[in-house]
Amino acid sequence: MRKMLERNNPILRKIDTDSPLSVGNGSFAFTADVTGMQSLYRHYEENHVPLCTMSEWGWHSVPGNYTLADLELTEYKYADRTVRYPVERKPGSEHIYNWLREQPHKFNLVRVALWSDGAEIQAADLQDIEQTLDIGSGKLISKFSLNGKPCKVTTVCDSESDTLAFRVWGGSGLTVRLMFPYGSHEKSASDWNNPKGHTSTLEGSTISRKMDSTEYKVQLSAPATRIADHCFEITEVSEFTISFGEKTVPYAACEKNAQAMWSDFWQRTKTAKVGPELERRMLLSLYLSRIQGCGYLPPAETGLTLNSWYGRFHLEMHLWHSAYLPLYNQAELLERSLKWYKDILPQAKENAAKNGYKGARWPKQVAQDGIDSPSPIAPLLVWQQPHIIYMLELVRKQKPEILQEYWEVVKETAIFMCDFLHLNEATGKYELIAPLIPAQENHRPTDVKNPTFELEYFHFGLGLAIEWAEEMGEPAEEWTHIRENIADSPIKDGLYLAHENCPDTFQNYNRDHPSMLCALGLIPGERIDRKVMKATLEKVMECWNMPEMWGWDFAVMAMTASELGMDGLAMELLLMDTPKNTYVASGNNFQKARKQEDLPLYLPGNGSLLLALAIMGMV
Repeated sequence: MRKMLERNNPILRKIDTDSPLSVGNGSFAFTADVTGMQSLYRHYEENHVPLCTMSEWGWHSVPGNYTLADLELTEYKYADRTVRYPVERKPGSEHIYNWLREQPHKFNLVRVALWSDGAEIQAADLQDIEQTLDIGSGKLISKFSLNGKPCKVTTVCDSESDTLAFRVWGGSGLTVRLMFPYGSHEKSASDWNNPKGHTSTLEGSTISRKMDSTEYKVQLSAPATRIADHCFEITEVSEFTISFGEKTVPYAACEKNAQAMWSDFWQRTKTAKVGPELERRMLLSLYLSRIQGCGYLPPAETGLTLNSWYGRFHLEMHLWHSAYLPLYNQAELLERSLKWYKDILPQAKENAAKNGYKGARWPKQVAQDGIDSPSPIAPLLVWQQPHIIYMLELVRKQKPEILQEYWEVVKETAIFMCDFLHLNEATGKYELIAPLIPAQENHRPTDVKNPTFELEYFHFGLGLAIEWAEEMGEPAEEWTHIRENIADSPIKDGLYLAHENCPDTFQNYNRDHPSMLCALGLIPGERIDRKVMKATLEKVMECWNMPEMWGWDFAVMAMTASELGMDGLAMELLLMDTPKNTYVASGNNFQKARKQEDLPLYLPGNGSLLLALAIMGMV
C-alpha cells in the first residue's frame, strides 16, 4: 500500500491555480498554494479558485430574522389539493427570498500567508517549486526558492482538533500574517471590504473573533502582534500552530495525530486493482473525501475548499459523496453524517406536513439547521428521499446493531414515500405526479409524471424499508401493497424516457443528467427490462450532449454498462475525455465549464467514481 500511495502523491513543480492542495481531518480543511500557506491568495482568487480555511461549524448569517413563513409561496395543483413551495421570487419579497437562500453560509475562517521582508509574496518571487502532498501521512511539503533563497514549509492538519501546524526552514525576513475577513456567501467565502462588520481581539496568545452572531477563538502557539484591525503577524515562524477552539495544540502532537489517522485509514480502506490513471483518481478521491466530507454534516459540493451554493450541502448529492464508504470498509465514517438525519427528523416531518404529507420529507439545499432553501428547483426534488435508507442499509450490512437506532428514520422516510405516491384510481397504480422535478433538472415541474429513475428508486427504497420493518417485527402490509403496485417506468420506441410526459427525451432533453440510466446499475432495477436499458444507454452514447453532463453522470453510465455486461464501455466511460470528467493534479474532479462561475471542483464526481468502482465489483 505504501508504494501505491507514494507513486500517486500529487507533485507540483509550478504554480497551478486549478489545483491547489489541501490538508484536513474530515470536518476542517485548509487549502494552500505552492508555499504551503495562502501567500498567493490574490493570484489564485484572480484565477477563480480562492484559497480558504473552512470548517463544518463555521456558519455565518448577516443580520435579519426571516423564515419561510415570510415568503409568498408558489401554489401548484397536486391531485385534489393545493400544495405550496418556496419556488419563485415574488415581487416585493426578493430581499427575503435571497436572504433565506444565502443565510446561513459557510465562511473563510482565516487567511494564513507567508510574508517576506514586510511585503506580500508575489508569484514572480518564487522559483524552483516542488510541492508534494504525502497522502499517506496527510503532510504537505512545499519547497521553493524565494528571491533566490531556498525555503521549505511543512503543513499538517491535526486529526483530533481543528489545528493547523507549520514548520518553516530557510530564507530570511520571513514572517506569517493571519488575516480575517468578514463572512460572505460568495465562492471565496470572504468579504475583505467590511472591516467594521466584525472584530478581532488579541489577548495574549488568543484571538477572539466576533462577526454578528458568530463567535470563535483562535489559539496561537507563537507570539503575535497586531498589524491592523484584522491582521496579526507571527515573527517566530520556525514552528507554530493555529488552533480553532479553546486550547493550543503543539506541532508534534498534530503531526503524530495526523500520521495515526492516515495510517489507520489506509490500512482499513479497500482499494481496486486498476490502471495507472484510474488508480490515481481512486486514491486521490479517497484522500479528498476523507478530508472534505467525513464529519457530522453531509458535505457541500465543493466540500470545505470553497463555497458552492453558499456552502450549503445538497442532500441529493450525499449519496454520491459518501455512499461508497461502507463498500471500502469505512462504514463508521459514513455513519457520522447519518446521525444528522436523526437530529433534523422533526424538521423533515414538519417539511412534509406543510403540504399535507405524512412522514419525513428530507430537504434538498440546506445548512446545518435542516431547513430547505427557497429555490426554483430544490423544494421540488424527490430523488433524495430514498438516499438515507440506501446508505443506512449499506452501513447495516457491517453494523447490524444500527437497526434499532435508525428505525424511526427509515419508518418516517417510507411513510412519506408511500404518501407521496399518488393512487391512479383508473389503473390501480401508484404514480409520481406533478409538481416535481426529477434528477434531470431541466423539466418543468408541472409537466413531470412518472420519471423513470424516481419510480424505480422509490420501489427499491421501499423494498429496503420493508426488510427493516420485518427485522423490527413491525407491520409493513401497506408499504408492500404500494410497492407492488408502483407504476412501470415509461418506454417509447424501445427506450426508457426521462418521464412519461417526455416523449422527446432524446431529441430535446438530451443534456444534463441522463437520469433514466440510474434505474439499473446504481440500484438493482428489479423491474427494468435489460434490453430496453441497453438500447437506452446506446442511444445516450449516440445523442447526448457530453460537455453538459456532470461529473457523476460518467459513473452512472459506467455502472449501467457494467450491469449490462458492457465492461469495455464501462471503463471507457470512467476515463472519458470530456470537460466535466477531468481530474486535475490534486485529484479534484474539475468542472472546466463552470470554473469561473461556481464550481472549479466537484466532489460528487470523486465520490461517484468510488461508488462505481465498488458496485462494478472492482473493490
